[in-house]
Amino acid sequence: MSLTTARAVHHLRRAGHVVQLIRPRQSHEASRSFEDTEHPGDHTFDNGEWRTASAPIPMYPGLRFGWATVGALRERWQQTAPQLVHVATPGPLAWSALRAAKAEGLPSTADFRTNFHAYSQHYGLGWLQPAVLAYLRQLHNMAHRTFVPTRSLADELTARGFQRPSVISRGVDAGLFSPAERDDGLRDAWGVGPSDRVLLYVGRLTVEKNVSLALETFEYLRRRHPGLRMVVAGEGPLRAKLAAAHPDVRFVGVQRASALARCYASADVFLFPSVTDTFGNVVLEALASGLAVVAFDSAGAGTLIDHGHDGWLAQLGDRGSFFHAAELALGDSALGCALRQRARMLALRSDWESALHAFEQQLSTVLAQALSGSQVRDAALA
Repeated sequence: MSLTTARAVHHLRRAGHVVQLIRPRQSHEASRSFEDTEHPGDHTFDNGEWRTASAPIPMYPGLRFGWATVGALRERWQQTAPQLVHVATPGPLAWSALRAAKAEGLPSTADFRTNFHAYSQHYGLGWLQPAVLAYLRQLHNMAHRTFVPTRSLADELTARGFQRPSVISRGVDAGLFSPAERDDGLRDAWGVGPSDRVLLYVGRLTVEKNVSLALETFEYLRRRHPGLRMVVAGEGPLRAKLAAAHPDVRFVGVQRASALARCYASADVFLFPSVTDTFGNVVLEALASGLAVVAFDSAGAGTLIDHGHDGWLAQLGDRGSFFHAAELALGDSALGCALRQRARMLALRSDWESALHAFEQQLSTVLAQALSGSQVRDAALA
């Protein structure tokens, strides 16, 4: 999510827009709060960032959420005069930003990127789901437009009372994520033989990501395919537990940029077991890397993949169906096979430049509707 926001900021600035980025202060950064008025200059950085007070997210100590008062945001914006406010995540900071935007008469937009209301059932708090959904609905309905990655999600949210959803798909850097990044030396380091196949999972190691299903799929398949290997790239609170339960799985931690690209391309089958993601950028990265992808028939994967043609889809929430789809993918994962080539071609149709240009145009449209046709020049992203 943060990488998507970073791409959006970079694109808008490169296009000539002035972007003020408001984000939670990280634990290693300066300790003064956002609302500290004695030293206001201390919280406006040369790179256009304001860093707010923050705290660890419960159950995610490595991640932080931010907050700021509506009054503090209004005061800042009265000084800097943004023309539009966009919120990327639905936390307390987003709530304050949308309320402040309304008070200042500023048009606003929001991203709906994750089904946070579905998280509660994975932590034994299913009774909270209606309340979380109500919060998300109220927050997003404060915005003039909510951006979603697929038409199916737009329809689902509309049925749940969300107003003004608009579809903007995701992109992938197909130059970085490519079959050409395959690294035999990396496969050797993983203990993989020349004819062995590798299953790969990339993402946070958390309950709601359903990562345990990926590892169960590996255990199921290797009984039929003794040379099968599995690699997990990512970190999270479940790592120690999962590593202890699956000693033959190689956990390589968080991988980024070229190291992540080599990780993808050096595998053969990609497992995406999540049922809470609204899209899953990792699916596009795996497709661009020419992997045989296995996912549930929902969200972005269900929209993108043509079952049996450029990937494999399982019935939503069906563990046995996921095992079966992975078995099919493994049988169609030889290096250079037609399905893997078609996966790459599918990803090439989803470039970041087109997606980000569509995002920019949507912002312009919202501002034009609010300000009698003027072009968006400044934006505040929270």
